[in-house]
This record gives sequence, structure tokens and C-alpha cells, in this order.
Amino acid sequence: MTEEISNNKKALFDYTVLEKYEAGVELLGSEVKSIKFGRVNLKGSFVAFKNNEAFVLNLGIPLYQKNNLKKDLKEDRTRRLLLTKKEINYLYGQSQAGLTIIPISVIIKDGWVKLIIALAKGKQLFDKRETIKKREWTRLRRSIEAKSSK
Repeated sequence: MTEEISNNKKALFDYTVLEKYEAGVELLGSEVKSIKFGRVNLKGSFVAFKNNEAFVLNLGIPLYQKNNLKKDLKEDRTRRLLLTKKEINYLYGQSQAGLTIIPISVIIKDGWVKLIIALAKGKQLFDKRETIKKREWTRLRRSIEAKSSK
């Protein structure tokens, strides 16, 4: 059973997604509770590598309101991603080749919090205009079909 908690629409607009990966995230208990209540912000987050490990930076998870234990936690602290060595090496090589690794969505799969990350290439301005044009055409086509079916 998979439940999507949050997604990063802005990243899908700014980048062309080439490949997707599902990664676990090293979290604290209060962070898991916040995520299950839907309080997570993916805007501006990205994946970086250090010492053969992958980390997600700027992933905003606000403190759980009823947590009395650790008030000194930062909302956007660095969190380790749980990937295989093969996946880490491949993604690191692709990032060195000029591609970006961005979080697309946060899901809960069988009770575990997972982060869907994507290997992506940045869009140019004309690519973004093309995306807007396709979206407007499909919206127009749907409205015409809805009127004609009445």
C-alpha cells in the first residue's frame, strides 16, 4: 500500500525527469509523525554526496507539535538517504556529468517513509514554454469535449 504525502510540482516544471529512484530516509520519530500528518516541504531540496553516501539537503520537516524531547532540531537539517552502493555510485557519476538529483515526492510505503528522487536535466526557458503550451492545449481540449458531450 502506497500513500503519497507530498510532491514537488515546481521541480517537475523546472526539470526534465530522466530516471526515478525510491530511497529510504534516515529520520527521527517526531519527523515521521510530522510527515504522516502531511507536514513536509520539498521546495528547494536537493541531493548531495559526501564520503560515498547520499544526503538530502533543505528538506523541510517541521517539528511535531506534541514533541517535548528535542526542541533544538532544525527543520531543514541534512538527512541521509538509504540507497545501495551501486545506486549511489551511479547517481554520483551522473551528477558529476552535469545532471541534477532532485526529490520529487514523499510517500509512505508499507509503513516506511520513502523519498522518490529523480535524475533530472534542467529545462531551458523555451522548454518551459512548451510545457505550458501542452498543458493549455490539453485543458482546452478537455473543456471542448465536455461541452460537446452535454
